[in-house]
Amino acid sequence: MSRERFYRKVMTASATILFGLTVFMLGYLWGTYAPDGLAQAQSSQPAQTEELFKPFWETWTLLHENYVEPLDDTELMEGALTGMMEAVGDPHTDYMNPDTFAHVNAAMNGAYEGIGATVRQDEATGGLELVSIMDDSPAEEAGLLPGDVIVEVEGEDVTGLTQNEIIAQVRGPAGSTVNLGIQRADVDRILQFEVERRRISVPSVTYELLDDGEIGYIRLSQFEFGTADALRDALTALDANNLKGLILDVRGDPGGYLTTAIEVASAFVEDGTVVIEKGPQRDYTYQALGNPIAPDVPLVVLVDAGSASASELISGALQDLGRATIVGMPTFGKGSVQTWHTLSNGGGIRITISRWYTPEGRSVSEVGIEPDILIPFNVNALSGQDTQLQAAIQLLNGVEVRSAEIDLPEADEARTVEAEQTPEAEPEFEAP
Repeated sequence: MSRERFYRKVMTASATILFGLTVFMLGYLWGTYAPDGLAQAQSSQPAQTEELFKPFWETWTLLHENYVEPLDDTELMEGALTGMMEAVGDPHTDYMNPDTFAHVNAAMNGAYEGIGATVRQDEATGGLELVSIMDDSPAEEAGLLPGDVIVEVEGEDVTGLTQNEIIAQVRGPAGSTVNLGIQRADVDRILQFEVERRRISVPSVTYELLDDGEIGYIRLSQFEFGTADALRDALTALDANNLKGLILDVRGDPGGYLTTAIEVASAFVEDGTVVIEKGPQRDYTYQALGNPIAPDVPLVVLVDAGSASASELISGALQDLGRATIVGMPTFGKGSVQTWHTLSNGGGIRITISRWYTPEGRSVSEVGIEPDILIPFNVNALSGQDTQLQAAIQLLNGVEVRSAEIDLPEADEARTVEAEQTPEAEPEFEAP
């Protein structure tokens, strides 16, 4: 299958990420206050739908006629959209106002202005838990740590806001500062941090040689358009097929485009199923694209709780196909595909359109990918290198590595991961 045909086929199903009843409601709402074209769209709706929305319009009218203070129609409309999407009960189906939508989309270009962290909504507090901190980022320099939870922004409690709303407040122009109230484990007070925002450039692929040049290391930070080509360039530069082994690090990678994930997996396998997608209007099995660049080099994939969506897709595919050994901690557990749509007000919505499964039919939703070798992360005091990376190097050197004895936490049934640098793209996989 040509790349052009592949993109056309997949983009229909997962075209934007990590956010039509909604579209209809917008037309219906705007019919009264909008140009004739939108009003005509309203009149074309079925009579039963008009009946369904009668209570809404009754409430709208009574509110405007009786409320004690002036009302902002834009805020009311956006509140209606937010509530409708929340009623679906899916954390990956939601409405984004114009500002939030602009921030999220900018992140997929590989650069944004913020603090440099990957986050997810903390179910216990309603704040944002910092899943991972980027190296040399404002967040790291300010002293923020993985596991910290943002509960205040500029002195205001944000625990009642949505994830995207909090993210939009944390981000801001480079050079400006943001004051964050942080809840930290084993600390009985809210810690205050002033963080200077910067333009964060996030190369989706970085690489180097380890172990005296015998082992290649490739880090994937997200799955954006161009990542697969950058990966192939990295494999060529490393002369991957002549190495003792290769380490693919997707720890803290919140995901990205479904198409990119399939291309990345296809760089390492000649053929076979990569992922299975199932939904009301989609039932498709994606095969490896052929022409792998590194089909035989021994491969270890590093994962952790911040590895989500596209990261889990390639980890599950390479694991099921027997192509790689997965090392680290269980992944996040996001096994759904979203499509993103831009709305007339400049905002946008994302809608879960399907679920995806590994080649053997496993769902990762709420459970994630179980590594072949469980290794918790910490920095070895003697070597200065992290234990997971060291385990991968030892494996590729033929040293037996066994799983650590770990009491794993129960799966969180309402997790969402987002990163500052990536929305769920094709919208398939996400990010502040």
